[in-house]
Amino acid sequence: MRVLVTGGFGFTGKYLLTHLLEQGHQARAMESKLDDIEQMNAELKQFDPQVVVHLAGISNARHSIVNEFYDVNLIGSRNLLVSIADNCPNISCVVMASTAHVYASEDGGILSEKSLIKPGNDYAVSKYSMELMARLWMKRLPIVITRPFNYTGIGQPVEFVIPKIVEHFNAKEPVISMGSTHLFREFGDVRDVVDVYAHIIEQPPVDETLNICSNQPVRLDDVLKSCKNITGHELRVEVNPAFVREGEPETLIGDRTKLSTFYPTLRPRELNDTLSWMLTTQ
Repeated sequence: MRVLVTGGFGFTGKYLLTHLLEQGHQARAMESKLDDIEQMNAELKQFDPQVVVHLAGISNARHSIVNEFYDVNLIGSRNLLVSIADNCPNISCVVMASTAHVYASEDGGILSEKSLIKPGNDYAVSKYSMELMARLWMKRLPIVITRPFNYTGIGQPVEFVIPKIVEHFNAKEPVISMGSTHLFREFGDVRDVVDVYAHIIEQPPVDETLNICSNQPVRLDDVLKSCKNITGHELRVEVNPAFVREGEPETLIGDRTKLSTFYPTLRPRELNDTLSWMLTTQ
């Protein structure tokens, strides 16, 4: 199929494009910016994609320019849907990547697609606003909304916690500054995430919202121990109060029941496999 990926030059997009090309799809990254409607119209009309996977957006919740969350994640996404509706007569699937941060994370536990929605920052609000906006288009376009939980891999920016830890071990740093390390979280593998996206475009669960998660809870303490075992290096953890979020739940992971029903053969990688890949590939 002809697959257009927004954010195709980003962390997840690069892996997705490689995966799709290996599967035989005619896949490319969208070059137009989401605020350049004329260029986007021309590019979509020329390529005439059968599938669009919308990954572009501001994904760092600590991004300093708050208005850009809404300009890009909400208004930019609406511009894209308008352009697809006007220029892509052969479209069979539009995947809109939201985030698991839309859930009421302070409640903790195992979060399913039916869990309480309560975004806790502008990033999460902008993504849930995107979801609501996308629902206005579901009668015109075959839309699937995904809510990925934490995932990682080689090439993820170091402002995310796992790449930060890996960088410190690879550089043999003596100390690392972190927040709470005893909380249970999940950290999926980007290769599994793009595998799910590839499966979605083959069998689109249109009008559905789908968690992308591993449902494998792990403590950052255990991540540090695994990295020590893999590298033989030991570093000291200093707790930085600036990185500690008040009221964080002890456990926060995704319920993958719906994902498993949709993709029963998916077997998420163990985090230790992901860490070994990240630590031993220079």
